[in-house]
Amino acid sequence: MRPPSSFIRRAMNLQHSAEQLQLRDSVERFVREEYDFAHRRRLLTGEPGYDEACWQSLAQFGWLGIPFDEADGGIGGGAIEVGLVMEGIGRGLLLEPYLASVVLAGGMLARLGSSAQKAQWLAPMIAGQTRLALAHAERGARHERSHCETRVRREGAELVISGHKSRVFGGNGADAFVVIARGAGATLDTHGLCALLVPADCAGVRTTTHAMHDGTRAADLDLEQVRLPESALLGAQDEAWATLDLVLDHGIAALAAEAVGAMEVLVDATLDHLKTRKQFGRPIGSNQALQHRMVDMHIALDEARAMALYGALMLAEQDVAARRKALSATKIEIDRTARLIGQEAVQLHGAMGVTEEMKVGHYFKRLTMIGLSLGDSDWHLRRYAAQ
Repeated sequence: MRPPSSFIRRAMNLQHSAEQLQLRDSVERFVREEYDFAHRRRLLTGEPGYDEACWQSLAQFGWLGIPFDEADGGIGGGAIEVGLVMEGIGRGLLLEPYLASVVLAGGMLARLGSSAQKAQWLAPMIAGQTRLALAHAERGARHERSHCETRVRREGAELVISGHKSRVFGGNGADAFVVIARGAGATLDTHGLCALLVPADCAGVRTTTHAMHDGTRAADLDLEQVRLPESALLGAQDEAWATLDLVLDHGIAALAAEAVGAMEVLVDATLDHLKTRKQFGRPIGSNQALQHRMVDMHIALDEARAMALYGALMLAEQDVAARRKALSATKIEIDRTARLIGQEAVQLHGAMGVTEEMKVGHYFKRLTMIGLSLGDSDWHLRRYAAQ
């Protein structure tokens, strides 16, 4: 699926501002100098699975506050700026929960939270003092966003939540969760969804951390009669669906940018391998068939970059159906190009491509997880058709 021709013309004329170029360069420099592959491998074997010092650095640089209003302590950036950070995260395979805390949970809190709620949770997150996570997915949901069996009910002046949330990105080490619970309606109804702030140390909250295919960590969240004050409710009761749908689309755009960064590394690493690896006394890159495959990888990377930009720009679209269609098209194309580039990179590296010592396999695993996150290609094809 390709962007419309009108967008292609717009993208060709799009130029980053001086501030955006500076942001991109600073993220690239940080990843290059402070987050090498060996450092990442060490983090994968320890707790909590990411670098706390790196998280503090992201806060000091102001990157945690990019998408938030200045009144909330942010810098008032948009999806393009978030994409530049996520692209750098993809290049370095950073393990820090930027997507989970800033884009997803922070996005819900910024759009639905009161001034007091933002002061209590959003401002400390922007400062790097706390981490947030969005708990919305459940077992059996099959990527359906409105699927919610977790229930919330009122008992006097309290709200009581019970249920289970699966694969909470950034759930390991999160200080609080934005939990999606159902206050009314059936399992798949869009009406009746509520968003609530649940501190991780609340009685009745239990998290189980597990490693995913790419080494990153998520958590399952069990909520057993968790009692919260009225002030835990974000926004109006039973009206969280539209915001959840929008924030998850922002997550898709961020994942697309991350995937572009990872694909770029794979293309560069594969080209370098073809130039230096010799067989029968000459570089294997002199083989014309391998050159053609390298060209296909470059073309796929350009297509992915265009679709990631398309998705970021379409987040501002007021027509909800058009936005959903555009972000689903973005996810479908990103998954296709990531699969092509990842598989080609591994194959052209030979057996070395799947070893733990080579970074190629790690990038391929991360791209595979991105393909399964926030809806796989089959789900987005159905969503695209439904619009």
